[in-house]
Amino acid sequence: MWAHAHYCLLRSQQLKPLLIVDAANVVGSVPDGWWRDRAGAARRLRDALAAVAAAGLPDGPADLRQPLDVVLVVEGAARRIAEDAVVRSADTNGAESSGADVRVVAAPGSGDDTIVDLVRREGGPRTVAVVTADRGLRDRVVALGARVLGPRAVRRDPG
Repeated sequence: MWAHAHYCLLRSQQLKPLLIVDAANVVGSVPDGWWRDRAGAARRLRDALAAVAAAGLPDGPADLRQPLDVVLVVEGAARRIAEDAVVRSADTNGAESSGADVRVVAAPGSGDDTIVDLVRREGGPRTVAVVTADRGLRDRVVALGARVLGPRAVRRDPG
């Protein structure tokens, strides 16, 4: 029993917090023309999340102000970005860097169901936060022990 508890403690200390982003909800939170190119909007969000994966959320809760495992869940027309061979984004020095720290998961059906499955499968002893404003999804993931953050946690309004 003690060995299992010790293993869980060590595992939780080695795992980065997990941030799961509801792409449709976050993209749809800012009326910037995303509806004309859903895949392009999801791609821009994915690229912007590379900085979040590297440094965490500077204005977020203390345990999320560190490098994070970031998963972007896409659905519908945006699903095709999961097939992109190479992810590139600009780092803070303007140089090209790999966005491989952002994993893109194409929901086979409902994005909400996929997010709930990810929380259930990958949460465990580590901190899990879901970025969404969807009330139904919020209730489902909180029941599994995840924290919920609104879209502004990862996206700023234009202007």
